[in-house]
Amino acid sequence: MIKVAMTGVYVDDVAAAHAFYTDVLGFETRTHMDLGDGTLFVTVGAREGAQPDLQLLLEPGQGPIAEPYRRALYEAGLPCIVFSVDDLRAEYDRLRGLGVRFTHPPQEQGPVIAAVLDDTVGNLVQLVQPKE
Repeated sequence: MIKVAMTGVYVDDVAAAHAFYTDVLGFETRTHMDLGDGTLFVTVGAREGAQPDLQLLLEPGQGPIAEPYRRALYEAGLPCIVFSVDDLRAEYDRLRGLGVRFTHPPQEQGPVIAAVLDDTVGNLVQLVQPKE
């Protein structure tokens, strides 16, 4: 059986992304290594043992491949990644209370309720909750 172990998100600033994804979104740090010359290798994942074998790599987003890709997604209003939540409306309220900017508030989209936020490091992120 093949499973997803790690996926990455290109970011403007790995340290700033680490702070946002842990302090604001609520992920936990899985790996934080200084590779030298100011290069960080940072992964985060869901807290409380949820998805213990799945990590999100916060990757430097500079370069001839990452930069145009990120810019195109952002300008098109497309999220670079989708996260699930148990209660989207409560999470939306919590995050707005922390100053997070949403580009679209919770609304029904087919089988889910979805909202899109700006992660402050160059990406749009979608939050979804299955409709009941």
